Amino acid sequence: MILTHDAILAEIDAGRVVVEPFARDQVGPASIDLHLGDEIRLLQGGPPVIDVNDDADYLGFSTVQKMDGPYLLAPGETIHGITRERITLPGDIGGWLEGRSRFARLGLMIHVTAGFVSPGVSNRQVLEISNLAGRPLAIHPGTRLCQIVLQRCEGSAIYRGRFAKQESP
Repeated sequence: MILTHDAILAEIDAGRVVVEPFARDQVGPASIDLHLGDEIRLLQGGPPVIDVNDDADYLGFSTVQKMDGPYLLAPGETIHGITRERITLPGDIGGWLEGRSRFARLGLMIHVTAGFVSPGVSNRQVLEISNLAGRPLAIHPGTRLCQIVLQRCEGSAIYRGRFAKQESP
């Protein structure tokens, strides 16, 4: 079941869901708005053909860059961003990262396929930001670029995978 405004605030007030930094006006009818942080990862270099297999690793052909101002995202380009907020969820609540319609209508996608936020995480969320528009989009750090929709789980689990402690895109 998806948590609505009052249920989200109750979970935050109880300390079960933690969003840092947080302002109560980030909570909408059934989601929490999240801001784009000030770092991005650019996919650059690497082989002319990337083998997509179990050994594929984006770290070999990408670099992290600070965003001191807007980044001009070219049509068809994909970069990694990261939320300003650290999200901490209990083992019985997971989430879904979603774009905001105001930006989707401009052609901006904030996740390619990895929109699921596992129960029990405590990290910042990496965004796979893509430009589907026919023109460049200037993206700005600090913009409420996406939202997380929270959902109760049947049972409990804690994510301890590769990205459990991610702090950088």
